[in-house]
Parts: sequence; structure tokens; C-alpha cells
Amino acid sequence: MDAGVWYRSLPRFTRYWLTATVVLSMLCRFDVIPLYWLHLDRSAVFGKLQLWRCVTSLFVFPISSNTAFHFLINCFFIVQYSSKLEKDQYGRSPADYLYLLIVAAVLANIGGMIFNVYFLMDMLVLAITYIWCQLNKDVTVSFWFGTRFKAMYLPWVLAAFEFIFHFSLASLVGIFVGHVYYFFKFQYSQDLGGTALLETPQFLKRLVPDISGGFGGFGLPPESRAPPRQAPESPWGRGMTLGRN
Repeated sequence: MDAGVWYRSLPRFTRYWLTATVVLSMLCRFDVIPLYWLHLDRSAVFGKLQLWRCVTSLFVFPISSNTAFHFLINCFFIVQYSSKLEKDQYGRSPADYLYLLIVAAVLANIGGMIFNVYFLMDMLVLAITYIWCQLNKDVTVSFWFGTRFKAMYLPWVLAAFEFIFHFSLASLVGIFVGHVYYFFKFQYSQDLGGTALLETPQFLKRLVPDISGGFGGFGLPPESRAPPRQAPESPWGRGMTLGRN
């Protein structure tokens, strides 16, 4: 497939995310923009009100000879799992996917400030991958050296590799971010019978209207395990259905 056709075929927000990541990271790699202007710095954010760091730290990555492969893997996961999640689960409601990214970005910033993580790409990628894997738990995925296992284990395998080789907790924080969204968006209402607590604000719906038609929902939340609610019985009795004995 032609590169331009492939690029335009990516879902909208996945395409924006990938573009911002590659462009910012390459600009810093070639010293067009100093990297220290863009990474997350708690003292700079709160002390000097350099609020842009909360956004740029989500996309910029310190590319070097030691980290280039890691950067490419992250880009692959954006293309692979963000595309699937946006297209299959949120294909008819792009505003919902935008809201997912916003919630994940806010939580990643909080986690980054708590654990002094300067670059949040790993967190955001793992959060999105975790959500897709939870919605597609029984799908078989391929990993290095031809290994294959259920999608539900993939985030934990990635986090284990990250911890072993880089001694980093960023991926574990990313899993936590993804689980917070998944729990309050799907599990709380499905398993506990509560209301969905992460409904997309109406201004985002107006900004990015729903798409009518098409296909979506191939990755579905788990079936509800909450006890069904029974309608109150009529004071006149249950009645009889016509045409039956």
C-alpha cells in the first residue's frame, strides 16, 4: 500500500497522535526544539506555569541510538491498537474516543508527576493497549519469537519487559490509567449495575459529531454480571397472556 494511502486510512485521532509524536520527537532529535522545554517537570508546571509541558510530554520521546527501537515499538502499538480501538469500538462516536484520550492524558500527567516520569508516551500507549485488550480478552495476539497468547495478558508482558530491561514503572502506571478508565466506563455499569461515570461531555459531541451508519463495536464490553432489576409487580396481579392456556 502506498504510504500516503496508508497514512490517510488511519482513524482521525490515531493519525493526529502518531503525527504529533513523530514530528515533536524528530524535532527534538535534531535539536530544532530543545528537549528540556517539552518534558514533564512538576516544578516548572506549578512554579513557572509552563502548562504546555502537560501536553508536549505526552508526545515527545527522547530518541537516541539506545531508545530508537523502543520509540518504533511505541509507534507500532499506536498504529496497531489505537487504530483498532478507535475504528472498532468508537467508529461511530469519535468524540467518545477523544474523551478517552483526554481522560488517559490527565491521569498520565498525574502519574508522571507522582513518580517523576518526564516522558508520558509509554503510559499513554500502555493505557490504550490495556483498554483494547480488556475489550478483546480472548483474541489471540502474537508477540516476539512467534509466541502467541490471549490479549488480556499482553499489557502485563509489556510491563514486565519494561521493568526488567529499563527498571521503569511507567508501563505499570499506564496499565493503572487504562484500568481506571475501563472500570468507570464499562465495569462499574456492567458488573455493579451503576451508571456510566465517564460520559462524554456534550461540547465534545458538538465539536466532533457522531457518524451515522458504518460498522462499530467489534470489541465489546463484558456482559453484565449484575443481578437483573425486576419491574415492580402490578397490584392487580401478573395477568394472563391472551392465546395461551
